[in-house]
This record gives sequence, structure tokens and C-alpha cells, in this order.
Amino acid sequence: MYEHDVIVVGAGGAGLRAAIEAHEEGADVALVTKLHPVRSHTGAAEGGINAALHEKDSWDLHAYDTMKGSDYLGDAPAIDAFAKEARHEVIQLEHWGMPFSREEDGTVSQRPFGGLSHPRTTYAGAETGHHLLHTMYEQVVKRGIEVYDEWFVTRLAVTDESNPSDRTCHGCVAYEIATGELSGFYARDGVILATGGLGQAFDHTTNAIACTGDGQAMAYRAGAPMEDMEFVQFHPTTLPSTGVLISEGVRGEGGILYNDNEERLMYEYGYANNDGELASRDVVSRAELTEVNEGRGIEDEYVHLDMRHLGEERIIDRLENILHLAEDFEGVDGLDEPMPVKPGQHYQMGGTEVDEYGHSCVDGLYAVGECACYSLHGANRLGGNALPELLVFGARAGRHAAGAVEEEPEIPTGPGAKSDDWDEESPAELGAVDATDPIAADGGAVATPQEVLEQAVETERERVETLMERDGINHADVRAKVQKTMTENVNVFREESNLKQALKDIREAREEYQNVAVADPSRTYNTDLIHTIETRNVIDVAEAIALGALARKEFRGAHWRKQYQERRDDEYLKHTLYAWNGGNPELYYKPVILEGHEEKYEPKVRSY
Repeated sequence: MYEHDVIVVGAGGAGLRAAIEAHEEGADVALVTKLHPVRSHTGAAEGGINAALHEKDSWDLHAYDTMKGSDYLGDAPAIDAFAKEARHEVIQLEHWGMPFSREEDGTVSQRPFGGLSHPRTTYAGAETGHHLLHTMYEQVVKRGIEVYDEWFVTRLAVTDESNPSDRTCHGCVAYEIATGELSGFYARDGVILATGGLGQAFDHTTNAIACTGDGQAMAYRAGAPMEDMEFVQFHPTTLPSTGVLISEGVRGEGGILYNDNEERLMYEYGYANNDGELASRDVVSRAELTEVNEGRGIEDEYVHLDMRHLGEERIIDRLENILHLAEDFEGVDGLDEPMPVKPGQHYQMGGTEVDEYGHSCVDGLYAVGECACYSLHGANRLGGNALPELLVFGARAGRHAAGAVEEEPEIPTGPGAKSDDWDEESPAELGAVDATDPIAADGGAVATPQEVLEQAVETERERVETLMERDGINHADVRAKVQKTMTENVNVFREESNLKQALKDIREAREEYQNVAVADPSRTYNTDLIHTIETRNVIDVAEAIALGALARKEFRGAHWRKQYQERRDDEYLKHTLYAWNGGNPELYYKPVILEGHEEKYEPKVRSY
């Protein structure tokens, strides 16, 4: 057993920032991560970091843009705190050595991004996430923070009181990839989940292969609900063959989208008459797919993104790696020809329900970054808001877990926040196939925190041995079924019949998962075992996304329903919560908080 005050699970941007802040507050903190920190998916972020640095800009403008971008489903306490603190975090990052791109006078460059009323996106070429990771990892090394590298956390050690708000998280169980050791990590003060996104629930995604919704699913099974999971961001510019991201920075610098008729589609067909290519991501993604569906797509699949007119010098200076991506994956020279792009799954707006300090309803359990929902992004995230989110809320969770925050949160969590229940029936059975099976049930109630952890380790050891020793099917077939139905039925455009089909397919996959087995007998570097465990998480998050999408009968942000082509504030100005409930999931709602630090946000028509 390993013991620390604060355990941070995941070492991308959010995890690194949380660990640094907890350490600064005097905590004995450790990072437990299935990837080496600088291999985390944060490193794939290209575009930039939003912060109101310019004298003509302000935090309240940043907050308003974020709330508008969220289609008024963001919670004001989180949005206001984020916009206020982003400036400090970016300046601190610069002081730590972040190599931001700069203007000729030496000031940090800021460029326009979709949905912003002012150019406030700082960047480091088109490799912003890469540089951010390295900059913060240096700070972790400088402080001597313990890093348990390539330890895959598979279970949380949580007491099992009937009300999740009465439970306490005492640590986690992790599998060391190099040795096969399964050990407990005891957290005296708290566990902070920073495990990233869930793109592997889809088969066309910008996300890394490691993004399997681990944190969301573990917290869900431990009692912390998932919130607003139906809101999935599809980035409008991904390469058709691979899903590799082409940065919004291309459009921020002036890149243009053309259809097969060589028409500038965003203006020609009225998708965004004011902001054009720099409308929010959900607007641009729908525009591109509409062009394809109406026969104006190129090869009936994609549109063109053209940056040739920017000139070689500007492209090399600010977007050089985009040239390499287009050449390597599509055989296109962006200096001489337009690049093929189409929407791909990119980001999850929903996640583990937490307050504005990243604390869930389970005492001692936190979530930050993409695996969390505060709710900062609401129904749609603005480009450039993910990286400052990692900084602001990573720091907030680190301070809170270390005991340095006395303020009471304004955002409620857990069953006590419920306003009303979903009153319809699912077209397929939900949740555990057999709630008594240790593969389907987490939690345990025993005398001491250490015993809670020891029981969790033993339960997980039994689960791993079962997977390793029995005969059965390969998890990859199960995962592929989930990915296929999610991409076909729960994509940018959603219809009721498709959503119901997805839930039926996911149920079949969950039932098939009961018979999965690991063929590789090795006890070291067993990627088959790791991926098999991850697939359980993929099933859980996919079910939450599909059911939330079926239940929300409106068009809001990234969530488009064919039968419901308007935002319905009178019925759906509320968050969707999905709780494990002992293996018999329940879907319910809680109100959105629009009362901000300065004034109340009033929902308006969202246009660009």
C-alpha cells in the first residue's frame, strides 16, 4: 500500500496543475498515471489558451462569451470564477517558462477564436498543449512531487452508504503495467480524478487511444453522478482518414471553408453571416455536414479548409505543424492546396458532477478537466477554453483537497440537488447485468479507511484473475460494437429512432462484456488486460451519453434533435444527471445557476 495526503489520478494538464497547487499548500501529493505525463492527451491540444489579458478586454466579457457559447446551460459560479482566474493562471504559466508566441514588441500574441468577442487566445505556435505539458511537468519535477508512472487506476476505494453524499473516498487501486503489481493508494485527504476524455466511445475521434472515460465511469460506479453527458463536441476540422485534429487556429488566422462548388459555405448558405468560419464549433460542424448531406460535399464526405492565402511566412511561423499533419496523413501540401476536413468527436462537455472546486458529492473525491462537469461549458465549449479550464480548476481542486479553501461552494451536488426525475422508460435495460457480480459492483463498507482500501484491492484482484483465467470473447469486438453505434446513431445529427437503437446496441455490448476474457497470459505489459478493463468504462459512458440525448427533447448547443428544432428553456433549462444507483441507474435533473458574481445571465437567442 502507498500512502499520501492527496492522490491525483492522471497527469495531463489538469492533474499536473492540481498536484502543483496541492504541494504548494503543504500536502504530500502524488500523481498516479497510466501514461507518462508528457504523453498525456493534453499534448495534442493545438489552438490556445483563452484569457482576458488585453486592456480592452475583461473577465466579464470572457464570462459572457462562455455563457453564450454554453447556450445558457453553464453554471454562473463556475463560469465567473473561471474567467476571473484564467488571467492569473496564464501569466503564471508564462513566468514558469511557457514559450508563448509573441508580437514584435515582445507581448504575448492573442488571436481570434470561435465565439469570442475579442482576440484572447494565447498560443505557442500550433503546439500549445505540448508546450503546456512540458512546462508544468518541469514544475512537478522541480518540486520533487512523486509520480507513479504507468500505473493504471482501475477502481476507487469508497464506502458504500446508501446515500452517495454520505460516502467517503479513501483512495484507489492501480495496476502497474510494467510488473503486473496490483496495489492500493491510500489518500488521507482526497483523490483528484484528472483522467481526461472519452473519445474512444466513438470510432472517429481526435482523442488518443487512452481516452476511455476511466475517471467518469469509476466515479459513477462509486456514487458520483455523471452530468450533461449528452453534450458531445464534434470538432469541425479533423482529417477524414484518421480523425487527427486540424487546429481552430487555422480559422483563427483566417482559414476559409469551401464546399465542392468552391463556395465559402459559412456565408453563402447563411450558417453564420457575422462570424463565418469563427462561429462556435457546433454551428460550423452542423454546417459542414449539411453541405455533405445536401450534395455539396467533396467526395460526399468532407469540405475544404484553405489557408494558402495566408502566405508561407505566416503559416510556417504560426501553423507549421498543421502542414506536417496534412502531408503525413492526407498527402496534402497546405501551402499549395486546401486540406480535406470533416467533423469528428473531440470533447466531452459533460462529466463527473462536481462543484466549482471540483469536489463531488462523495467526500474526498474530486474531478477536474475534461472528466469533470462544473458546469463550465454547458451545452457547447468554446475553442480555447479547455486549457485554461485545466489550469483554473486544477488549481482550485488542489487547494481544496489540501484543506486550504474555507468558502462554501455555490453549486450543489448529489441527490439533494435533484429538482425532478425523468419520467419515461428506456427502450433497453440499463446498468448492471448482475449487480452482485464483482465485475459490476464497486464500493464496500468496513471499519477503517485502510480496510476499505484493502477490500477494494482484493475485489479488484479477483476481477483481474477472473478476466485472466477464464475463456471468453475478446473485448475488442464489444468495444467496436459500441463505437459503431455511437458514431452512426449519437453523432452531430440525432433522431429518436437512432438513439433508441444505440441504447439497445449498448445493452447488447454490456451483456456480451460479461463473457470477455484476456487471451494474453502475461503478467507484465499486458495491454490486452488494460484495454479490456477500459472497455467496461467505454460502455458506461456511452450509455450515459445516449440516454441523456434521448431524454433531452430540444436543440441546445451541440445537442441537435431532428424532432425538436428549438431551444426549450421552459422545460430544459436544467442539467441532466445520471446516477449508478447500485447498478439500477436513474436519470434526473437539477436547475442551472444563472446568478453570477456581478449580475444574472439572461438567456438570449444564440447567433453568430
